Formats: sequence, structure tokens, C-alpha cells
Amino acid sequence: MRCKDLFVKFLILSLLLFVLFSQPFPHNRDLFNSSAFAQEMNILFLHHSTGQVIWEGGVPDLIDQYNNNHGTSYFIEAQEFPKDYPYGWSNYPYDYWNIWVEHAGEEPFMDEPTLEILTQDYQMIIWKHCFPVSDIEGNSGEADVSSDVKSIENYQLQYLALKEKIYEFPETLFIVWTGAAQVRGATTKENAQRAQKFFKWVKEEWDQPGDNIYIWDFFQLETEGGFYLKNQYAASSDDSHPNYEFAERVAPLLVQRIVDVIEGRGDEGSLTGE
Repeated sequence: MRCKDLFVKFLILSLLLFVLFSQPFPHNRDLFNSSAFAQEMNILFLHHSTGQVIWEGGVPDLIDQYNNNHGTSYFIEAQEFPKDYPYGWSNYPYDYWNIWVEHAGEEPFMDEPTLEILTQDYQMIIWKHCFPVSDIEGNSGEADVSSDVKSIENYQLQYLALKEKIYEFPETLFIVWTGAAQVRGATTKENAQRAQKFFKWVKEEWDQPGDNIYIWDFFQLETEGGFYLKNQYAASSDDSHPNYEFAERVAPLLVQRIVDVIEGRGDEGSLTGE
């Protein structure tokens, strides 16, 4: 009887431990590395035209394929942000700061959802800028977080404010694209060099390991280490939208980056998903 009692107690303890460690953990950077956590995830991709091209390169189908192969339930949807009306078709650092920081709260700003609204429904938010973000002027020496002038000094203040805002939502993962580049025929060398410098700062200084912000290095994929969107990846030599051949090549890399972040490999995996 004593052996039987010990066996029963051992069996009960084993079952309790199994139940405890098979449950999803609360979202925590250390605990998130557990593969038991990330079986289900609602993902929102905020974009404009450049993002739409990559989306149509196969992102939703690739997510479905991953789910079928791995038994996961990752759901992704895309949304134009901000909309053309009433806010206007601008998705640069100033605009994210204006909607999410300056006008934060439980109510939309000019029909655009704040982070307080978005994080109620999504556990991952992906955001990006279209290629005019790379039209970066020289610094004036008078940085202003509330300025819509495209300069490195203003961008940095806006990104720093956005990071502090994002930290208010530790249960949500964020993937930020480095900005889209422009083809040589649509920009100047000085602007292109400043764009490379800013997104290098985003990768190497603004982004920090161990938090809930991750980078997808779209600028690197478009430029391959240079200043310009390579012509073979562009819609044309004077159109800085990516072409669909490029989109089909990099859409799997975005999906890989998404999966790496969800499954706890965001700080170790490649920033490009390669």
C-alpha cells in the first residue's frame, strides 16, 4: 500500500506539473522564449503602397502555410495607416508620433486608431514608412519633436518618444521596418546618405535587445548595403516602389522575421529574415 500511495502521489504531482508548464505564460521577455507561449497571435500590418506590394508578394498565404505545417494559429491582417482621409497619406516618423504619442488615448485621432485602441485586439503590430521617408534634409541644429520636417534630428526625437510610448504596452510585440529607400533617379546622394545613416542609428542604437521592439531591415534588402533602391528591385528607374519579383523574394523573409519574433528568436535571428 505504501508503494501504491507513493505512486499515486507521484502521478498526481506529475499531472500538476504538466498542466502548469503547458499553459501560456504571461508576456515577459524572459518567459516569452518558451515555445509553449506562442500558439496563437493576432498580427496587424500597418502600411501604404510599398507595404501593399510586399503583402501581395505572398505574406498572408505564407503565414497560413506556416500554421498548417507547425500547428500554430498566427492570424495576420493588413490596414492602411493612416488613411488618405481625413488624416492624410503620410506615414513618416512625425505622423506616428502625432497619432500615437501626441494624441494618445482611448479615442481615435482623426479616425486613426491609437496604440491604446490597437493593442486591445492585436498581440503584434508591424509598422513602416513609405519611400518619401528617405527624403531627409540636413539638420538645422534646432531639433523639434513636433516638427514634420524630415531631418535626422527630428526623426530621432520622434523615434525616441515612440519607443517610450511602445514600452507602455509590454504585452504587445512590435516590428518596425527600416524605411524604404529610393532609386538613384528619384533622390539626391545627400538625402540617400542621410537615410542610410538614420536607419543605421535605428538598428544599432534605437533598437535594444530584451524589449518588445524588433527590426525588419527592409532598407538593407532594397539597397544591399548601398544608398539606393537597386533598379532591378524597383518598379522602374524613376519609381521607388518595389517590383513584384522583389516582393515575392522578400515576403518569405518578412514572414520568417515575424515567426522568429513570436517564437522568442527576435534578438538572435537575422534582421532581414535571411
